[in-house]
Amino acid sequence: MVSKQSFITEARREQIIKAAIDVICEIGYANVSLPQIAKKANISTGLISYHFSGKDDLINHTLMYLSQQEWSYISGKVGPKQTPTEKLIAFIEASIAYQVTHQVNNMALVEIVFNARTPERVPYYKIEDNEKDALYELLEEILCKGQESKEFCVFNPEVASTIIKGAISESMLNSKVNFEEYSEELIKIVLKMVK
Repeated sequence: MVSKQSFITEARREQIIKAAIDVICEIGYANVSLPQIAKKANISTGLISYHFSGKDDLINHTLMYLSQQEWSYISGKVGPKQTPTEKLIAFIEASIAYQVTHQVNNMALVEIVFNARTPERVPYYKIEDNEKDALYELLEEILCKGQESKEFCVFNPEVASTIIKGAISESMLNSKVNFEEYSEELIKIVLKMVK
C-alpha cells in the first residue's frame, strides 16, 4: 500500500516535472533554470532542490517521465489488439495521435535529447546505449510475431522498425501535415511493405 506521504511526494515531483516541460517548451532547453521552473510551478527553488539533486537530475527525470508517458499511451492502445496486423495498425495510429495530442511533451523531448549533455559534456543523442528504446522493441516484437505467424512476409524487422519509427517521427517535424491523412497513408504503405 502506498503511503499518503509518498503519494504527496510523487505528486509534487510530477508537478515540478510538468513545470519543467512547459518552461523548456516556452524558452528552450539552453535558457532553462531552476528558478524559472519554480516560478512556473508556483513553488520555491528550495522545494525543487528537496526533490531533485539539481538541474541535471531534474532533466533526467523529465526525460524518463516523457518516455514513460509516450510508452503508456501507445502500449495501452496496442495491448488489447489480437493479431500482429491489428497491433501494427494500432501502433502507427497511436504513435501519430500521440504526436498531435501531446505536442508540448514532444517538443520538450526533442529539446532535451538534442541540447542536454552528460556530466562528460556528451550530447544525449550521441550516447551509445546498447538498450533499444522500449517503443522500438515493441514495434520490432510486433513485426517478428507477424513473421512467425506468417501474417507478414520475410524482411529484416530491425530495418523495418527503423523505417516506421522514422516516418512517425518525421510527421512531428512537418507542420503542414494532416495527421489523419498521414496516418492512413503510412498504414497503407507499411502494410504493403510487410505483407
